[in-house]
Parts: sequence; C-alpha cells; structure tokens
Amino acid sequence: MAGNAGGQGSSGDQPKERDRRITDVGTLKALAHPLRARLMRALTLARAATASQLAEQVDEAVSLVSYHLRKLAEHGLIEEAEPRSADGRERWWQPASDGLSIHDEDFRDAPEKAAAHAAASRLFFDQRSGMYRRYLDERAHWSPEWTTAAESSESVLRLTAAELAELTAELRALARRYQELGRAADAAGDTEGRENVALHTDAFPFRT
Repeated sequence: MAGNAGGQGSSGDQPKERDRRITDVGTLKALAHPLRARLMRALTLARAATASQLAEQVDEAVSLVSYHLRKLAEHGLIEEAEPRSADGRERWWQPASDGLSIHDEDFRDAPEKAAAHAAASRLFFDQRSGMYRRYLDERAHWSPEWTTAAESSESVLRLTAAELAELTAELRALARRYQELGRAADAAGDTEGRENVALHTDAFPFRT
C-alpha cells in the first residue's frame, strides 16, 4: 500500500523535494500523532506559519503547538521559513518537502514496523473521514455549484496487482496536474472562486 500523508502542497518559494518517502519508524511515528498530522495539513495549506497562527487553527495552546512543531522539525518533516512579517520574535515554519509518501514495502519486514504503519494508516484515514463528515455537516452552507461539483463514489473493479498499481499511478498524476494548475493560478493572482479541495482515494483488494 502506498499513500500520501498530511496533504500535499507547495511550501515556500524554493522548489522542494517532491513526495518525500518516509522509510523509518521514528519519522513515521513522529508524523502519526493526531495533533502533528493536523499541524502538517494546516502548514501545507498555509505554506508558512507561526506556532501562534497554527495554534489558533487547531484550537490548542501555543506552547503545545510549539513543542509538536519542534518534534516534526527534529525528523526533518518541517523546517524554519523566512519570516513573513517584521516581528522577529516568533519562528516561521514550512513543510520541508512537497508532499509525503508512505509505502507498505518499507515497513513489512518486522512486526513493530508493520504495526506502526497500520496505526499510522488508521489515523490518516480517520482524519480524512472526519474532514468528509464535516463537509456533509456543512454542505447546506456551500453553493449549489460546489455541492454539484463535489464527488463521493465507489467503483468495484476486477484487476491484477499490476493493473491496480498502474491505476493508482495515473490517479496521482492526474491529481498532481490539477494541483499544479491551482498553484499557478494562485501565483498569478487568479484566486476568484478558488477553495481548498480535498481529494481522498482508497484503493485496496478485498474478498467476499
């Protein structure tokens, strides 16, 4: 199983490593913490932020957010960013890479690693599900254009493992194309009518 965690997004003016692959248990466990995963997503959306700004978004104390940001930085998941304001009293942070990827083959060779990967996958799925439940709760407040464009569907396919791998690669490439389209529009100042959009995919084998 392969997947992206914490969302994807540009994280500053300089090009970043794309879809950094997490291969060690320590880094995986550092990310697979409920608050840290939320902070990574918030930081990806903001591109750069301070602990105070992030604390307001996640409704936690600044001291607690600062602690967890330092833990993420210790594992190279985030890094200090250039200050976006004249106030130099607080650090600015940004994601250290343009997206993260986690692959089953990197964690299946030992029970402890497999258990850590399973726990992380459940956390990320639960948080993604929570995002969609929030959308359902708030759907009446979105315009008809957005609710018509939104999508939730299930397709049951008969595939080989190689065909599933090809399908998921095509889906990632398509998502990346639209991601870069949105970034280019933002950079050009074309922000009218643009919102954050979450695209979640889960592709897995099952037997009846």
